Amino acid sequence: MPKGLVSVFTQAGTPFDLREYPTPEVEAGGILIKNTGAMICGSELHGWRVEGDRKPVANPKQRVLGHEFTGVVHSLGEGVSFDSLRRPLKEGDRVAFPFIFPCNRCYHCVRGEHHACQHRFRRNMAGLEAYPYCDGGMAQYFYLQPGHYVYKVPDELPDQAIPPVNCALAQVLFGMERARVHFGDTVVIQGAGGLGIYATAVARDMGASQVIVIDGQPGRLEMARKCGATSTISMRDFPTAEARVARVMELTSGIGADVVVEVVGVAAATIEGIDMVRQNGKYIDIGNIVPGEISMPASKVIGKQLKWFGTVHYNPWIIEAALQFLVRTKDKYPLSNIVSHSFPLEQINEAFEFADWHGKEEGTVAQRVMLVP
Repeated sequence: MPKGLVSVFTQAGTPFDLREYPTPEVEAGGILIKNTGAMICGSELHGWRVEGDRKPVANPKQRVLGHEFTGVVHSLGEGVSFDSLRRPLKEGDRVAFPFIFPCNRCYHCVRGEHHACQHRFRRNMAGLEAYPYCDGGMAQYFYLQPGHYVYKVPDELPDQAIPPVNCALAQVLFGMERARVHFGDTVVIQGAGGLGIYATAVARDMGASQVIVIDGQPGRLEMARKCGATSTISMRDFPTAEARVARVMELTSGIGADVVVEVVGVAAATIEGIDMVRQNGKYIDIGNIVPGEISMPASKVIGKQLKWFGTVHYNPWIIEAALQFLVRTKDKYPLSNIVSHSFPLEQINEAFEFADWHGKEEGTVAQRVMLVP
């Protein structure tokens, strides 16, 4: 088996280290993936920032980052000749797959709630001390262990459309599916980064009559308009939470939104977003994965009879749904342009610096940055 280049991450403030590791022997039922593109997700920026969006770890593991990525089949294990929908699979085929493995042997899994599996795990959280080493997207290879889910990529889709499927698109699609956005609903999207742009297009595709997108970057708001936003709210023009809430109320005739989707990753946005939801409406919280607290009067949720959907993962079927969504809308929305910049894996340190929106001037923030192994 070949050796592969791996970008090793230890902790914030420490540059990535590039090393070679052996790829594993492919077991029966497994697949070795040759990675072709890995996105720098906001969750990884939270852990990378020197400012410390997360608390330092006393004895940090050396790990491979990258959970939003794609690749082609390098080697098929014994007994693997089809994807998860029994379509023929061969070496060289482009594939998309979940990056978290449910156990398939617990209360939640047998009920079809793979997203809630208490035993699901990510290989790259085990650290590079544990074999096999091909366990993240920011490397040349990734190992899909036996029991995986994998889907062939439709020929109609360009390569750059695929890396964000198994996180950004899948997360918002599953969150909005769980909340059941209805035909004719008004939807507010908090944030117009990669997840926000996808959420905008998904809401429109689900039949939302009004999609209101909030962000502080003019370029991102323009992209949101191209992907289905009926109205945008610039944080430059509406600099306070009170002003933005008032603008949403104005756009919804004083009713509020049927659904609000948080994809900012800032706790204050959740408190603000709750005030934008109508009585008996729905709030989908996706971005707030960084440890922190949200404090608010109980009446904000109970008194308004809100339905709150926390979404941190998805069920395996959503990957195929996401791919078909991209095929169906490829001539309608420029979703393939979510990837705004690419860097070779060898320039990973420069790529993270470039991707970081924290403290940057308006107009300098990239839409989504991809590493090419």
